[in-house]
Amino acid sequence: MPAFTARAGRVLLERVIAVAARRAAAPGGIRFTERQLYYEARRVLRPAPAPGLSRFTEALRGREPAGLLPAADPPGPVTSGQAREPDLYAYGLPRLLVCQDRSIARMLLANHVHLEAACPVLAAQDCLPLDPRLVAALERAGDATVHVLHDASPTGIALPARVRETLPSVRVASLGLVPRHVAALRLVSGRGPRPAPPVTLPPGLRRAEADWLAAGRYAEVAAVPPAQLLRAVLRLTRGPRPARPSARGELRELRTAGFLTWPGA
Repeated sequence: MPAFTARAGRVLLERVIAVAARRAAAPGGIRFTERQLYYEARRVLRPAPAPGLSRFTEALRGREPAGLLPAADPPGPVTSGQAREPDLYAYGLPRLLVCQDRSIARMLLANHVHLEAACPVLAAQDCLPLDPRLVAALERAGDATVHVLHDASPTGIALPARVRETLPSVRVASLGLVPRHVAALRLVSGRGPRPAPPVTLPPGLRRAEADWLAAGRYAEVAAVPPAQLLRAVLRLTRGPRPARPSARGELRELRTAGFLTWPGA
C-alpha cells in the first residue's frame, strides 16, 4: 500500500506540473524558469498542501515541459546582447534593468524584454559595480533610469541603494517587491532565519513591513506569474518616466509606480 500511495502521489504531481507548465507558458509560449514553474504548481494545488521543492525537482527530472528554460550549467554572467555590444557605450543609454535574481534576468532575456523595452537586462551579481563605460552611457542620456527588480527580503530591498551608490547622478528606481506587494498580489512567501541585526531598511517602508522582514519572511520575484511579470516589467521600463524621487527614500515611489500598479494576471 505505501508503494501504491507513493506512485499515485507521483502521478498526481506530474499532472499538476503539466497543468502548471501550460499556465506558465500562456499566452503565446512564454519561457519560464524551474522556480517559476514550482510556484505555478503551488498555485494549481491551492488550497491543498504543496510539495517540497526537492520532491518537485525529482518529479520534474526527465520530463522537462515545453517552455522550461534549461538550468545554467555552469552558471555564468547574464547580460543582454545590448550590454555586450561595444558600440553601446558610444551612445546615451536611457534605461537599464538590474535583476537581483540571475535566473529572472535569464527569463526576461529569453522572452526578449531587452528588445521590446529597448532596455539592457543585467544580473546584479554579474554587473555590480557597473562598468564605467556603462555609467558614462547612462549619464550621457541626461535623464536615464536604472530600474531594479528585487525580492521582498532584506537583501533585495537593500539592492537599489547599492546600485545608487555607484550612480549618484543617475535616477535609480525600485520596481519591487516589498512586503505589502506580497499580500496585494497574493504571492507565496517563505520564512527563513531571522536576519542578524542591525538590519538597515530604507525609509518609506511601513512598520508592519519591517516587522514582516524582521521575522525572517520573504517572497521571491519568481513567485509572480510569468505573464504578469513580463507585462509589468515592460510597462514600467518603457512607459513614461515618473518624476525624480525625493530624498525621503526610493520606496515611496512604489506606492504609485511598482507592483501595486501592475496589470492583473
